[in-house]
Amino acid sequence: MKLILIACSLLVLTQCAEAAEVKKTYRGNASWYQKGKKTADGKKFDPNKYSVAHRTLPFGTMLRLTNVANGNTIEAVVNDRGPFVKNKELDVSRGAAQALGFFHSGQAKLIIEVLSRRTK
Repeated sequence: MKLILIACSLLVLTQCAEAAEVKKTYRGNASWYQKGKKTADGKKFDPNKYSVAHRTLPFGTMLRLTNVANGNTIEAVVNDRGPFVKNKELDVSRGAAQALGFFHSGQAKLIIEVLSRRTK
């Protein structure tokens, strides 16, 4: 019984620590990409869908992205890893960049809201 209580306590503490690592809403720089045949989650990359590469958020995490400059907003899913450039929080697919209005400029400051976070 004591071991079960300890295990449950550790599980709760671990989940709380993981949740604390992710800010719910923050700002970050983004760029866009269209290379690759597969995403890091193993699925086929479709540059026209709204997908996101993030360094640490679990695959399947849903984000609401808002372009600070023009107010354009979309919802997109984390399905890849990156960006691998300093001062960039995320890379988005070409379709997401077009919808957010920064396809031609190549980068934008975004408000990033974590809507749901997949734990595995």
